[in-house]
Amino acid sequence: MTNFIFVAAIILFSLSIALLLIRVLKGPTLPDRVVAFDVIGVNLISIVAVLSVVLRTKAYLEVILIIAILAFISTIAFSKYIERGRIIDRKPDR
Repeated sequence: MTNFIFVAAIILFSLSIALLLIRVLKGPTLPDRVVAFDVIGVNLISIVAVLSVVLRTKAYLEVILIIAILAFISTIAFSKYIERGRIIDRKPDR
C-alpha cells in the first residue's frame, strides 16, 4: 500500500511539473513564469524526498539542499531583474 502511495505521489508531482512547464512557456506575465519556476523547484525537491524515502537512504538529502539553494537564488535573481531591469548593479569607480 505504501509503495502505491509513493508511486502516486511521484506521478502527481511529475504531472504538476509538466503543467508548470506549460505555464513557464505560455505565462501571461514574467512574474507568473518566475513563480512557476519556483514551484517547479519545490516539486523537484518533493520528488527527490519521496525517492529518498522509497530507497531508504539519506544520500539524496544533499541533492535536496542543492536544489533548494539554486531555486532560491534563481528566484531572487529573477525578482531583481523584474524590479530593476538588470541583475547586477555596477557603480562607477570614483
